[in-house]
Amino acid sequence: MLEAGLMVCIGALAAVMANLGIAVFNDGLRPIVPENLEGRMSRKELGVTAFAMSFGLVIGFGIPISIAGSIILIHSILLGTDIIGLAFNRSKVNAVLAGVAGALYGLGIYYGLQSVVEVFKMLPLNFVDGFNKVGEPVVVSFMVFPAIAVALQFSIKKGVLTFIAAAIARQLIVFANIEKLILINGTQVVLSPEGIALIIGMVFLLSFAIREKSEDQNLSILASLFTERVAKIRKYSWVLMISGALVAVATNQLMIAGDPISLNLLSDGKISEGGIASLAKAIGFVPLIASTAIATGVYGPVGFTFVFGAGIFSPNPFLAAILGAVIIFAEVMLLTQLAKVLDRYPGIRESGENIRTAMTRVLEVALLIGGANAANAIVPGLGFFAIAGLYLLNEAAGRPIVRMAVGPIGAIAVGILGNILVWIGLYTPPAG
Repeated sequence: MLEAGLMVCIGALAAVMANLGIAVFNDGLRPIVPENLEGRMSRKELGVTAFAMSFGLVIGFGIPISIAGSIILIHSILLGTDIIGLAFNRSKVNAVLAGVAGALYGLGIYYGLQSVVEVFKMLPLNFVDGFNKVGEPVVVSFMVFPAIAVALQFSIKKGVLTFIAAAIARQLIVFANIEKLILINGTQVVLSPEGIALIIGMVFLLSFAIREKSEDQNLSILASLFTERVAKIRKYSWVLMISGALVAVATNQLMIAGDPISLNLLSDGKISEGGIASLAKAIGFVPLIASTAIATGVYGPVGFTFVFGAGIFSPNPFLAAILGAVIIFAEVMLLTQLAKVLDRYPGIRESGENIRTAMTRVLEVALLIGGANAANAIVPGLGFFAIAGLYLLNEAAGRPIVRMAVGPIGAIAVGILGNILVWIGLYTPPAG
């Protein structure tokens, strides 16, 4: 009941915040919301825009990846609550109605995904075990993205250098067999080879980025141009703190995850690696979320997404709630100072975009490989054929399905097709 209650609260609060224009999750929607709040766009147009921008991502991205990892990807919830909140006209009464609808939606996502997995297990061809292979390549390949980001922003030579350094660090941990250290107080600390490689890669990326320092002493500070909008965000900081606390607790209970990389790591039992990946992802999103929040006066229900890392690393849900609330409060209060840092160090601001691009490319490859492996485990031979065909047809059709979702969706489709073949007698599952 606690888990269901958390989903209800997260769904309700996120929908209310979207309805009142306090916060939306979709980064592309954030600059559009003020157009309605300031009378330049009708609420109907805003609602249609929100649906067009978010619905496909919920169905084609959030839900398939959530099913694959048995942990709910936050996009499945918060993209949906964006649509719900913005579909109602902005008023106190409608905010309550949006909250009720958001609560029901959160509950539906929680029980709906559980029901789908249970149904899969009851089919003649149980493809749940095979489907779990979707995330296996993600667990190993996530450490590559800092090197890709370095190559995109600085040079291919520096990207290769970062990759080699990360690879050597990983192998040293494996070769020296020091994956587990015992501290003096008896607490065991796990040194993950992939986690260490990721840290080394991020150190290289940030060291290169911080060298790009602006010498212009008369910079136009973003926050100074939008003081009223920053003040609006601070006014609702207490609401955002509640949201941060709820999300941190749900993450601590391994109910939700903020991105596909950390989701797959957490579902594989790699908690520390999932936390590191979550924090690295948050660093990459700081420039985008900070700049859009300052310019629009609309924040995100999970802030810069550091609350996910706080939830993962917290030893219990109570501390997770406190840290989630405090982190959101600190983010809001430091928006002006953060804008100054981003203006002073343009390399850091630019690195955010490159981190997001690198993570997307890594996920596209890893989930495609994982989807192919899963599909082939479900129906050998046909699986590889189906995923390759789906990927290429999707490209030829102009990519109606985002690349990251092709593998998971294809694996589900092969599982359903395999059951149809069993029913009509054209396929016999291997024994065992």
